Amino acid sequence: MSAAPMPEVLIRREGRAGRITMNRPQALNALTHAMVAPIWDALLAWRDDAGVELVLLDGSGERALCAGGDVRALYDSRSAGSGAARAFWRDEYRLNALIGRYAKPYVAIQDGIVMGGGIGLSAHARHRIVTERSRLAMPETGIGLIPDVGGSWLLAHAPGEAGLYLGLTGAEMDAADAIHARFADAFVPASNLGELKARLLDPKGGTVGEVLGALTQKTARSRLADRAADIDRIFAADSLEAILLDLEHSNLDWSDATRRALKQKSPKALKLTCAAIRAARGLASLEAALDQEFRLAVRLFEDGEFPEGVRALIVDKDRRPAWSPPHLADVSDALIRRYLAPLPAAEELGLAGSSAGQPQACGGDDA
Repeated sequence: MSAAPMPEVLIRREGRAGRITMNRPQALNALTHAMVAPIWDALLAWRDDAGVELVLLDGSGERALCAGGDVRALYDSRSAGSGAARAFWRDEYRLNALIGRYAKPYVAIQDGIVMGGGIGLSAHARHRIVTERSRLAMPETGIGLIPDVGGSWLLAHAPGEAGLYLGLTGAEMDAADAIHARFADAFVPASNLGELKARLLDPKGGTVGEVLGALTQKTARSRLADRAADIDRIFAADSLEAILLDLEHSNLDWSDATRRALKQKSPKALKLTCAAIRAARGLASLEAALDQEFRLAVRLFEDGEFPEGVRALIVDKDRRPAWSPPHLADVSDALIRRYLAPLPAAEELGLAGSSAGQPQACGGDDA
């Protein structure tokens, strides 16, 4: 008789902690829709359980906490309309908001690859630990999507224009970069994670702050911090066209590669990302940003941009997406306003009510 398959997410009590372990190591612990409900249910149960003093999130294996949502499954669902995608994002974003408001200490170990949906599970936590293996990113513009799972909120509150740079380019952050960008809080070497977890689980291990104080070490200087002045100058431009022009005329060691990378990404997703991050700076809460992201994600799925990006990069792997429209100049301010506008009332995510920030221009002629 064959053994029963292991659950995709392990939920259990250990010591004083409620533990959540992403358990799809063969898929870099990518988040499926079926994994969302068990995490949601556990967090609600532990919230009122006096025996649970903290929540600890980690991933199976050494390669990833969570490399993102299972976008292949969303792609495969497209023939049946957007119902499955809407349901996944609705439940996932609701979970992201719960994590961001969780009353008990929520400790996320961001070891290995942490991207997309993995950011949503970890970067809204109260305590976020990175290691020398950490690689964090929001790479959605490369597949015709915008930084979601609350990513626009996090990027909007990164220092200077670092968030816009990271959201548009999808650039990876190492431990030092993630701490600089406010996606993480503390660096603990991977060799010390066993001790970290043991002390967090031990009822006599001390507070989370005391445990982290004993095991946290300094990182090397952040490359993102070293580039801050140039990033702030270039990415503060009024339009994406102006950003690309500034990159073209800069003699920085990273500007040419950044310009080439941006030109490979969805023009529509780039301009919507710019608008979403700038709008999120004026929103009142993570929930309001999630409401905005839901509108954009749904529309980018339904107009075919996101499925086309997944096809080109993940399914067929030809890396030749047919973006629509194909050029930044064709993405008008009117299109940006239309995509950011509320959905019909019955279709809204509605985490923060009906209020929405006004989009700021990111280039494009009115139409």
